[in-house]
Amino acid sequence: MTASSLVAAPRRVVLAAGPLRMPVRVRSLWVGAAAIVTLVVLLVLSLGLGSYPLAPAEVVRVLLGGGEAIDRTVVLDWRMPRALAAISLGALLAIAGALFQTVTRNPLASPDILGLSNGAFTGMLLTLVFVSASAPARTAGALIGGLGTAALIWLLAARGGVQGFRLIIIGIGISAMLASVNTWMLLQIELETAMFASAWGTGSLNGVTADALGIALLCAAPFAVAAAMLAPRLRQIDLGDDMAAATGARPAFVRTAALLIGVVLVAAATTVAGPVAFIALAAPQIARRIARTPTLSLGLSALLGAVLLLASDLIAQHVLPVPLPVGVVTVSVGGAYLVLMIIWEIRRRA
Repeated sequence: MTASSLVAAPRRVVLAAGPLRMPVRVRSLWVGAAAIVTLVVLLVLSLGLGSYPLAPAEVVRVLLGGGEAIDRTVVLDWRMPRALAAISLGALLAIAGALFQTVTRNPLASPDILGLSNGAFTGMLLTLVFVSASAPARTAGALIGGLGTAALIWLLAARGGVQGFRLIIIGIGISAMLASVNTWMLLQIELETAMFASAWGTGSLNGVTADALGIALLCAAPFAVAAAMLAPRLRQIDLGDDMAAATGARPAFVRTAALLIGVVLVAAATTVAGPVAFIALAAPQIARRIARTPTLSLGLSALLGAVLLLASDLIAQHVLPVPLPVGVVTVSVGGAYLVLMIIWEIRRRA
């Protein structure tokens, strides 16, 4: 091999060996490391800020097993569940967004744009009113609502073969109708229930408990593992159906499995925090642009999703004059991002 060819070759490293061989770009590793460092810094800040402030050194001391009893209570019992919820739910939403954008081959496709978050909210509302307000019941209701919405969109878009653009347009229409249904239901139920559901429907981490988060993560964990196992097949179908079939992948099965996994991950996240918008849309594309990868990376998307949601929650709690639900911040930032994304897409097609 000549020196020039060595210079021109893409810089990659290989993780593991045998059937787990996986080439990874060096830039992706650096981006992942930077995201982890950023996440740790944000976590320390989120655990230290509040009405009972703690210096970063005190927070680190508590995390290492030391500190005063009151400091441990504030950090571990009061603030840690919310911070862990922001990290884990941001990762779940970002993975779901990466799955949807890979399957549809459209950077504008995400569960919230397609209406799955509103569908999960509808299922949660129906469960809250007619069944029970317990965390397991709300989890089941949100999951059923998300799956039902996905099935409806799939059936309406399946004529003549499912195409990404048709799926998005139908999803936007279904989302608008479900939003109207949700508003109507909120106007019909009791005031106390409606206030709880309205705050939850904005997308909020207020009042997150370790039990609710644990149930949601327990439901989502097998599907997150399945998404990681499906990643190589997703890279194959990203090359085209003919090439994927030639290399042993089954495009129809892979797409269906990816969409099903994405729906479950969104439903699990929605159960805890409500329909948090634009994390699933923005995180995968930001990760791909920063790492300059040809395809979407589920790992990098998860890290960026965790960073975005935790940073948004910090802004919502401590930067704005009045504390607001995190969904208000993600909608504001995500709206601007969506406009930029549409402009980039129009210029690319032109």
